[in-house]
Amino acid sequence: MSRRTIARDVTVQGIGLHLGRVCTLRFLPAASGAGIRFRRTDLAGHPETPAHHRVAVAAERRTQLGEGDAALHTVEHVLAAVAGLCIDDLLIEMDSAEPPIMDGSAEPFRLALVEAGLREQEGSPDVLRLREAVRIVDGESVYVAHPAETLELEVKIDFPHPLIGAQDGRWTVTEETFARELAPARTFGMLSWVEGLRAKGLIQGASTENTIVLDETGVVDTTLRWTDEFVRHKAMDVVGDLALAGQRVRAKITATKPSHRGTVTLLREMLAHAVPAGPAAAANPEETRVLDIEDLMKILPHRYPFLLVDRVIELEPQKRVVAIKNVTINEPFFQGHFPGHPIMPGVLIVEAMAQAGGVLLMGAVEDPESKVVYFMSIDNIKFRKPVKPGDQLRFEVELVQLRGKVARIAGVAKVDGAVVCEAEMAAMVRDR
Repeated sequence: MSRRTIARDVTVQGIGLHLGRVCTLRFLPAASGAGIRFRRTDLAGHPETPAHHRVAVAAERRTQLGEGDAALHTVEHVLAAVAGLCIDDLLIEMDSAEPPIMDGSAEPFRLALVEAGLREQEGSPDVLRLREAVRIVDGESVYVAHPAETLELEVKIDFPHPLIGAQDGRWTVTEETFARELAPARTFGMLSWVEGLRAKGLIQGASTENTIVLDETGVVDTTLRWTDEFVRHKAMDVVGDLALAGQRVRAKITATKPSHRGTVTLLREMLAHAVPAGPAAAANPEETRVLDIEDLMKILPHRYPFLLVDRVIELEPQKRVVAIKNVTINEPFFQGHFPGHPIMPGVLIVEAMAQAGGVLLMGAVEDPESKVVYFMSIDNIKFRKPVKPGDQLRFEVELVQLRGKVARIAGVAKVDGAVVCEAEMAAMVRDR
């Protein structure tokens, strides 16, 4: 798979949605590895800003990059078109602070890029893949992201309007599905919002030509492209904001009441839990190890019903371990804890975390087959959420200190990316 840019430059022009200023936007080819960058041609020195989450700032009803005079506003539709076409390297010149809103969708930008022609170039695209599930809550916005080999979106919205209400949609985002089902979906707003938003200096360029405007009963002076165009537009916004990864995103994401700030927050959390990529990771394939149950039984002395780790999915000797425990209704402790309301005992969650720590410590000593780990203390233990049948526990344990035969470790247990338990432990490695 090669990196992608465009074959020649292409220009679009129009008025910005929020600032209400005319902008000429020009897409230009960029060299392999350049990434996506914006250039302000109206400012001295033509400053450039990368399309990256590091420079994203919280802004009302839009995605903003940078601050001050050089800031870029409402870039999400442009970036959605770029990401929808899997473009990795591109220069975007603008002679104003905000791209033109065009018809309120990503489609005019997508069509311009297609007109410019897509060109493959040397180098492999950077890809963001998750090593675990991630969950974040930002106000009313709730997101859960799971590892996947494609970008899969499930988006849910709920607005108190008879034409919107509760809507949800699911898409596997490819070039074809993005063009057919998401790119043409337009931005929308309530007539009752206009006075308040314009008082804040927003939607100065909004009109029924670039926005689906709704009054109390229906749509004002336009025709919907789909009855669920509203949730499709929100999904398109998610695609645009995910482009701030600076990589092609591969994950299964459920977004409930998504917002621009919420999606950027999710993206930052995803990057913190991403599979290592690039030449450095490829050059050290032995740095991490995977252990199945047969391997674990050679390391840990525990057996049924007290072996509480099913698999190790990452092991960096003398650094960290990531282990999995699949919790099923067949666990013997559910018979009495509690009948009719099965909850995994907290002490067993800690025990499972300790066993994962034992695997980590055995990787830090010589001749582990002749050793056993005794835990000496548990500190700062906190239980955050109950664990129930059907949950998959993920334990992340780090080696904090190792002095002789005594070690200190810190661990967290997660379900679907949410922390359910955390603790610090001291242990001693002894002869069997």
